Amino acid sequence: MKRARTTLTGQELEIMKVIWKLGTPTVRQVYETLLERRKVAYTTVMTMMNILEQKGYLKKRQGDRAFVYAPSRPEKQVIRAMVREFVDRVFNGAAEPLLLHLVEDDQLTKEELDEIRKSIRP
Repeated sequence: MKRARTTLTGQELEIMKVIWKLGTPTVRQVYETLLERRKVAYTTVMTMMNILEQKGYLKKRQGDRAFVYAPSRPEKQVIRAMVREFVDRVFNGAAEPLLLHLVEDDQLTKEELDEIRKSIRP
């Protein structure tokens, strides 16, 4: 199996979020879930899921009538790796500037800032 790249494209991440939520879906189940939010072609979903399998993010097995897919890595692990890669790329590995940007962001509510403070304090 190929080693998975840490960063997923936006479309790949959207599909992975559906798969993490559903557990072990078929392409049809992922397609129908995505279709509730936006227009997407079945073949696009199938192609993207095959790419995710090739990248090592998904495993597939033959189900009763169709392939069933399962995530190869837990959601937290993938997101943690993506955040780490972002911090390395944008902030040269230092997390403090990222936190400062979040705290200074006018879009965060008082409740969100309080949650950040609670998370930082031991």
